[in-house]
Amino acid sequence: LLRPADLGLAASLGFEALPVRRRLKVALFSTGDEVTLPGQPLPPGGIYDSNRASLTGALQRLGVEVIDLGLVRDDPAALRAVLDQAVQQADAVLTSGGVSVGDAAHTRDLLAQMGQVAFWKVAMRPGRPFAFGPLHATAPDGAARTAWLFALPGNPVAALVTFYAFAREALWRLAGAQPEPLPVLQARCTTAIRKRPGRTEFQRGIVSPAPDGAGWQVALTGSQGAGILRSLSEANALVVLGHAQGSVAAGEPVDVWLFDGLV
Repeated sequence: LLRPADLGLAASLGFEALPVRRRLKVALFSTGDEVTLPGQPLPPGGIYDSNRASLTGALQRLGVEVIDLGLVRDDPAALRAVLDQAVQQADAVLTSGGVSVGDAAHTRDLLAQMGQVAFWKVAMRPGRPFAFGPLHATAPDGAARTAWLFALPGNPVAALVTFYAFAREALWRLAGAQPEPLPVLQARCTTAIRKRPGRTEFQRGIVSPAPDGAGWQVALTGSQGAGILRSLSEANALVVLGHAQGSVAAGEPVDVWLFDGLV
């Protein structure tokens, strides 16, 4: 990735242009009969499509070209049509919803027909359901096309956290970049956190200088439910509690990913 200083260095050496790869193309769509476009009347039991807005912003921060394919209903023919379109137009496909245990079986059947997609129950919270693998389609000119599918959970916080944990670095690698490991900061947690070993948890927090001047502290942003997007909007970091880690006492140090490193 060319940073501002890299561009200045090239100019200082007299380079008018540099050879670069084309931007990665990522197709994005949401699924679900209960999902409604923002600006439309919300029917009983409906929810607005916040995932596409959040994920579009996350993708734009990566510098990829976003192909917005809109909202797709839980219909096999409609899903097949949009997946065919996505594979023909993009290098990668990002979806939200449709990968949980209770979701329609036709989604899994369709993905099995189109490629080698593996469905995972990842030991993490939020973001347990996740699917990944290559999808194949035939272009109008008869050429074979392949795109990599990242199927994220439908809950808004879970979708973004899963994107950061799994899709972000993979997309950069598909684009030809060599992403560096995320910097991990240690901060003292201002409150106790209950957690059982056996899964990785991502809590949303606000990192600030410790009042005593000794390093950093992190405070959670209230309720941490997978559907409470406000907890992520108010945060400036993710608190990362490791797989084998148990509950955290107030004042204990925890690992955090600063959003400036993620987004």
